[in-house]
Amino acid sequence: MAAPTRDRAPRNRTLSVSNDEAHRYRSQLGESILHGDAFEILPGLEAASFDLLFADPPYNLTKQFGSRRFSARSSDGYEIWLRSWLELCVPLLKPTASVYICGDWRSSAAIQRVGTDFFTLRNRITWEREKGRGANANWKNAAEDIWFFTVSDEYTFNLDAVKQRRRVIAPYRENGRAKDWNEDGKYRDTHPSNLWTDISVPFWSMPENTDHPTQKPEKLLAKIILASTELDDLILDPFAGVGTTAVAAKKLGRRFVAIEREEEYCLLASKRLEMAERDKSIQGFIDGVFWERNSSPKTS
Repeated sequence: MAAPTRDRAPRNRTLSVSNDEAHRYRSQLGESILHGDAFEILPGLEAASFDLLFADPPYNLTKQFGSRRFSARSSDGYEIWLRSWLELCVPLLKPTASVYICGDWRSSAAIQRVGTDFFTLRNRITWEREKGRGANANWKNAAEDIWFFTVSDEYTFNLDAVKQRRRVIAPYRENGRAKDWNEDGKYRDTHPSNLWTDISVPFWSMPENTDHPTQKPEKLLAKIILASTELDDLILDPFAGVGTTAVAAKKLGRRFVAIEREEEYCLLASKRLEMAERDKSIQGFIDGVFWERNSSPKTS
């Protein structure tokens, strides 16, 4: 059943699903958006078929997701839980597949330990969440991690697809000419690093925003998908939420299987996919270029 429609301010673009829409979107589930428990669905998927695994599992803290609640557990208990679903994903991946697993400071060490039991560790991306509650006796939590693994030493990484266009702060010249930067507008396309400060967390005025408590931005997924897949590759997301992985994959010409146990979130994912048929824009990704936050020449 669709969640009750909330009263919104006139400029609030947060997505919701009406009861009439829910009936239509419910009939679309079961192909690429799978409504159900990942532990039950994963064993039935085709072996060695996926080019990318993106997983945004519950972090090791107590949090409500729709009608269900994830409870914090001991470090050892969280590692056991991570292993229980990750070992179901391993047989589904191609030998050339890449793996990205999200976490926060509480869960990152566990992800590293469990992930390296199955894969080759390549890097840890830290991205600035920009939001976060202040604390009187601790540092404000304003960053999260994404651990990057590969199944083998043969994997895809499209460097040129994920370069970032940045303002030139200290322009370097050679024989009086700009070197490695464009004099018209003073920008430089730089190699992507493992520190991402250009991501905007979805908020009320963005058309991708929903009421999901931990929604990932489309721009974040676009970076990962473009770096680690080719056109028509197949992506697996076992904790799909409101379908950001699926939406970014659709906009970028990739195939996907997204699993989510909360029907409310599945319906929102279906609505977002329908919207992606009409609008393939991704905020902060313009004409094939990733721009610094609030610097692109036009906005979506």
